[in-house]
Amino acid sequence: MLSVWFRVIRVKFLLASVIAVSVGLALNWWQHHSLDPLDVILTFAGVMALHASVDLLNDFWDFKRGIDTKTKRTKMSGGTGVLPEGLLKPSSVYRAGVVSLIIGAVIGGYFVLTDGIIVAAILGFAILSIYFYSTKIVDSGLGEFFVAVKGSMIVIGTYYIQSGQITLESIFGGIVVGALSSLVLFIASFPDHDADKSKGRKTLVITVGKQNATKLFWIFPLVSYTAIILGILANLFPLVSLITFLSFPLMIKSGLGLKKNFDSIDMLIPYMSSALIFSRVTGALFVVSFLIGL
Repeated sequence: MLSVWFRVIRVKFLLASVIAVSVGLALNWWQHHSLDPLDVILTFAGVMALHASVDLLNDFWDFKRGIDTKTKRTKMSGGTGVLPEGLLKPSSVYRAGVVSLIIGAVIGGYFVLTDGIIVAAILGFAILSIYFYSTKIVDSGLGEFFVAVKGSMIVIGTYYIQSGQITLESIFGGIVVGALSSLVLFIASFPDHDADKSKGRKTLVITVGKQNATKLFWIFPLVSYTAIILGILANLFPLVSLITFLSFPLMIKSGLGLKKNFDSIDMLIPYMSSALIFSRVTGALFVVSFLIGL
């Protein structure tokens, strides 16, 4: 049963939030050479709870709307399959999603008390957007934007909790992480295009059409790489942050593969995977650059 819950929470995708928190922590360490251990633990716990809530509520609403019964499930798209297969009750998944949201909110509440109004604003945005993500937000075509903002705010919020300030470094770091996270959601929405569209969802791929959307792929890594270069030129990031460009071949592979196979789910799977790996490797290298750039 535990493996089923891990599946519905999509544990492997939680790594995006792990990287986002790690960027905020590494950036603070690079600048101030200090970390508060309790705050580190609570930040990870709170962010993981909020991320799990998104995935749980998304699975619930996709099942209730009949989207997951019309998609072809892959390791990158089409939902977890837990509810269509009857492995868990929809009500149980919904309750777990709400409980996770409450846990994240309570931990966030602690930081509101210790760090003030800025954390309250970030937390308020997170709670509202998480609860309405799978209905209002994705139906309005703002899914990719939400994920980008979410990733950015995790970096900024983590850095703020440790340092007590919001700086250009944390904002640019947030942009890097946010764009990388949004890229994964973007390419994973190609196989779900027909099912999403039939049930009223409005992803970026649906808005512009599959073929045109393949051209938009390049915008996400361009934003991340540009933010890194500008950060280095402005002395916001260490020069060694250029190691993030070691992931460049993965980005090229994913983009070219998407262009050729955007309309074939089976053929697209390897390129969705390489886009995921590109995102994670770039983020991890970004973290490492702050740790070795002392």
